[in-house]
Amino acid sequence: MFALVDVNSFYASCETVFRPDLRGRPVIVLSNNDGCVIARNALAKKAQIPMGAPFFKARDAIRQHNVAVFSSNYALYADMSNRVMETLERLAPAVDIYSIDEAFLDITNIENCISLHEFGKQVQKTLWKETHLAVGVGIAPTKTLAKLANFAAKTWKGTGGVLDLSQTVRQRKLMALVPVEEVWGVGRRISKKLNMLGITTALQLADCPSALIRKHFSVVLERTVRELRGESCLALEESVPTKQQIICSRSFGERITEYQDMREAICNYAVLAAEKLRGEHQYCRYVSAFVKTSPHDPKVPYYGNHAGIKLMTPTHDSRDILAAAVRCLDQIWKPGYRYQKGGVMLGDFFSQGVAQLNLFDEYQPKKNSDLLMATLDKIHKDGVGKVWFAGQGIQRGWAMKREMLSPAYTTRFNELVRAKV
Repeated sequence: MFALVDVNSFYASCETVFRPDLRGRPVIVLSNNDGCVIARNALAKKAQIPMGAPFFKARDAIRQHNVAVFSSNYALYADMSNRVMETLERLAPAVDIYSIDEAFLDITNIENCISLHEFGKQVQKTLWKETHLAVGVGIAPTKTLAKLANFAAKTWKGTGGVLDLSQTVRQRKLMALVPVEEVWGVGRRISKKLNMLGITTALQLADCPSALIRKHFSVVLERTVRELRGESCLALEESVPTKQQIICSRSFGERITEYQDMREAICNYAVLAAEKLRGEHQYCRYVSAFVKTSPHDPKVPYYGNHAGIKLMTPTHDSRDILAAAVRCLDQIWKPGYRYQKGGVMLGDFFSQGVAQLNLFDEYQPKKNSDLLMATLDKIHKDGVGKVWFAGQGIQRGWAMKREMLSPAYTTRFNELVRAKV
């Protein structure tokens, strides 16, 4: 038996946790460089602020409905997500973190101690008490049905945010009401093809003969159909799969035209990628960098390119990765362009920095590298100071625009909420 716990309007909800004055007010969150709407609370949806709408096009509606607007505060969202997941791990024997705002819980045999509906209510109350975030809880014998139950719990207010689909009768009743495109794993393209075959609801998909699904679709959809019938095909994944690559990239706050500015940006992305690599306890042997101009500006010619370097010895040392990224940049940099975006990608991962050494390899292992990198990571994590490489620069006028950024309520002492008693 599975329970899917999903935070309601996660990004927007995180912004209101420490701002009680925003209760009863529409809230939206913008993408990088304050470009587009990427998150809305329920009131913003009622105000018909479209998801993905460019910020400048939504300004009139934002003023009309007194919408609170925030830049993306990823540090806040990540910390709040960690608090939610840590709480869930205390409530269930096994947790599969599916995304930043949702997780599957293994609640097999928990009904011997408490009813499934009461367990869902308990999860809601505990998370509200400890994080002040509202969640929807869907309970079912398979992951796909739990996703469907969660969708219904958040869509229909009569459920109270918790829906138990452990009974087959309730499963079929709900599936008859849900469009097939709302089924987990059925995308827009597949749903169109299913509609052409006369399959428009989740129940019709569940009742569709397996031979027909196997003939026209992949084994993935067949597995989804079996899950809708109550046959568990997707096991709980308690460990996060190892990443195959790491990409650090951003659109610049201002177009870059000078090499030095681009070099600083690439150095910053390389250092950030190296920190993420060490966080995964991995070493890499492939480093690449890329740059590109805007493909949507008809007034200037488009240019985009990338270059990569394969190291003989795996590394997670920021110095090695930074040096390799700069060499890649030197191969692809062309003056005279207004660059919109750049980034660094790491690949070819190893679990340890051991390989057959090459006498002529430029990147030989550095003495005390692991100790130095661990010290840098601890300084940054503890927030006791800031150390950076000279190549990262100081001014960083190209940095991402975040003009409506909320405080780091949970990760910086100088930005903690102050209460007057």
